[in-house]
This record gives sequence, structure tokens and C-alpha cells, in this order.
Amino acid sequence: MLPRAHRMVSPADFTATFRRGARVATPRLVLHVRADKGPQNGALVGFVVPKKAVKLATGRNLVKRRLREIMSQHLAEIPANYRVVLRANAAAATATYQELVQDVAENLPRGIARAQALALKHAQEEA
Repeated sequence: MLPRAHRMVSPADFTATFRRGARVATPRLVLHVRADKGPQNGALVGFVVPKKAVKLATGRNLVKRRLREIMSQHLAEIPANYRVVLRANAAAATATYQELVQDVAENLPRGIARAQALALKHAQEEA
């Protein structure tokens, strides 16, 4: 289970991560990653499984449970003050647990690197 301190629940956090974060896409998932300014807080992780992608509630819940477990194992890889949102595509409903693990393991570091580059770019523009 993902620790409560690392759960993204604020709609404002989701919106900001979608709009200003780096994006890495796979056929099953889209990872949105954003470096947050301000005081040092832990990383926050959120999950979106749209009804349009996975029709049945049981399927959406299964995908969310799998993604929560995967992210709890990869939480140490996410730097403090980073926000990560995993959005499931329709293919996530038929994917095995191992396929989802592989998608996250391969693409989380790419997303973090892109978010760092984006944060540097924004910092240089402000200066």
C-alpha cells in the first residue's frame, strides 16, 4: 500500500502535474512527472484510470491496485518534491502485472529526467 503521505489527492496537484509536467507515454500507461518548487516535501503519486479506457469498475480498481503496489516499490526512486501521475490507457486493463511493472520501471527514470530538464528550463527563463 502506498503510504498516506505520498498519495496525491488534491485536484490542483493533478491539474498542475498534467499541465506543467513532463510526459512519457507507453501503449498501456502515460506518466506525468513534475518537479515542484517550495519547501521540501515527499514525493506525491496519483493515479487516473478513466471510465472511457476501462469500462467496468472492477477493472479500473484492479488497475489502480496494481499501479499503487508498483509505485510503492518504486517510491524511493522519486526525488522529494516531485509529483507523478500515472494515467492508464485501455491496454492496461488486459496487461499482466509484470507488463505494468516493466512499463513503470523503464519509464519512471525517463520521466524524472525530463521533469528535471523542464524545471531547469523554467528556472533559466525566470532568471
